[in-house]
Amino acid sequence: MKIKKGDKVKIITGKDKGKTGAVIKSFPKDFAVLVEGINKKKVHQKPRKGGEKGKIIEQAAPVHVSNVQKIK
Repeated sequence: MKIKKGDKVKIITGKDKGKTGAVIKSFPKDFAVLVEGINKKKVHQKPRKGGEKGKIIEQAAPVHVSNVQKIK
């Protein structure tokens, strides 16, 4: 896999098409990368302690390397 942490990439397909960002982490076994500010998913978190309320948190999800293009 030629895309590594710190590389600038452009999304070429999907809902975030045309957006750019830096690679935060790469997953070579899954052929996926985590791109800063791209492919955000909402995760519902249950309350953990007695008085705490549940939350909805946005987390970045990995993008397959075939959907990104390395830019200079």
